[in-house]
Amino acid sequence: MSGFGEATAVARVGDGRYEAVLDGDYGFAEALNGGYLMAVLARAAVDASPHEHPVSTATNFHRVAKPGPAQIVVDTRKQGRTAASAFVTLVQDDRPIADALITTGTLDAAAEPVYAGAAPAPVPPLEECTDFRPPTGDGFADVVDMRFDRRTMGWLDGQPSGNPEIRAWFRLRDGYPADGFALALAVDALPPVALNLGAQGWAPTVELTWHMRAVPEPGWLAVHGTGRLLADGWFDEEVEVWDGAGRLVAQSRQIARVPRTRS
Repeated sequence: MSGFGEATAVARVGDGRYEAVLDGDYGFAEALNGGYLMAVLARAAVDASPHEHPVSTATNFHRVAKPGPAQIVVDTRKQGRTAASAFVTLVQDDRPIADALITTGTLDAAAEPVYAGAAPAPVPPLEECTDFRPPTGDGFADVVDMRFDRRTMGWLDGQPSGNPEIRAWFRLRDGYPADGFALALAVDALPPVALNLGAQGWAPTVELTWHMRAVPEPGWLAVHGTGRLLADGWFDEEVEVWDGAGRLVAQSRQIARVPRTRS
């Protein structure tokens, strides 16, 4: 089992070309987590940029990524003093797995928000939350430490709440610090909020856009997932990530297929 830094590492092998070895611990039944893939793409985008933070990422997922070798192609579109942008593609077996338009910038860790809106309902203290671990053989819970608000986990007992929301604390078990790459994972780490509407099984993300809003304080992150509409086999999910200093550090929205049981 490798640490998150090693699991998301990329090696430059040419102009705008990188190689990576995707880690099967960051997935479910060999389907790798979309947030993990975005972290790998962000590593390459930042390496090719004069800026250090993945400020905006819009990703389309075309196929399931599998553990093992992969290639990343970074097509730089702009490099400026305050922002750079690139079209980044993850490739396996000569086929595109995911494409992302990534804008990088350099955020001031000391910047104070001018306006952050109302904070969501707080996640209960850690000791009141559930450390949910899926059945043996699922490596994701072995590398990602999440403590869930029990009030949003009724679907586990066959009693979905009817409200598309899930809340949890998040950190990486290897002690990797919260940064822009960890945030890419955090915005897609929750179980699908559609589970609380009675859906069951795996929910493939089709498109996910997320924004890094601030450099997080060290420690646990509070992750809040909500949704607005489930219809015709599609549902949306919005996630906010707040750090221990009470700052909004990341936000995302995705469109996904209704969960289905994997065969």
